[in-house]
Amino acid sequence: MGLGGCASRAKKVSKDPAKDPAVASASVKSKKKSNSNISPARARRANPTAQIGVNAFLWRATLDTLDFLPLLDSDPFGGTYVTDWHSVAEKPDERFKVQVYILDTRLRADGLSVQVFRQTKDASGGWVDASVDPDTSIQIENAILTRARQLRIAQLESK
Repeated sequence: MGLGGCASRAKKVSKDPAKDPAVASASVKSKKKSNSNISPARARRANPTAQIGVNAFLWRATLDTLDFLPLLDSDPFGGTYVTDWHSVAEKPDERFKVQVYILDTRLRADGLSVQVFRQTKDASGGWVDASVDPDTSIQIENAILTRARQLRIAQLESK
């Protein structure tokens, strides 16, 4: 049976908010959305003094720790930092990519998640996914956390 057969058995839903509570709640939500004409990104640009959405020490430490990798994407408000693929001259048949997620506004070890991806060249010269030592992510997390603590201590000492 195709999907068209399902449509003939579909329950008819009233579009009147007074008769259907689901429509009423959806219409309230859409009214709330329609009142906001400014996107969150535009609102942040309009207010340059707005704070970043994650822990500033973890964010800065991530930038400092991974500055040798080419940056693909970053979002200080959402707490994501994604590098592009990078290989070193000593091992041109291997490349790495790192994704960092800052999950909290507090400086905490569990407020950070690092994922490392590795690819190697196969016989035909194409890139294929390869395993990564789980300790690699932990080492990067520890380096970021150590740098974040250093930044925090430096700020406290400067006051």
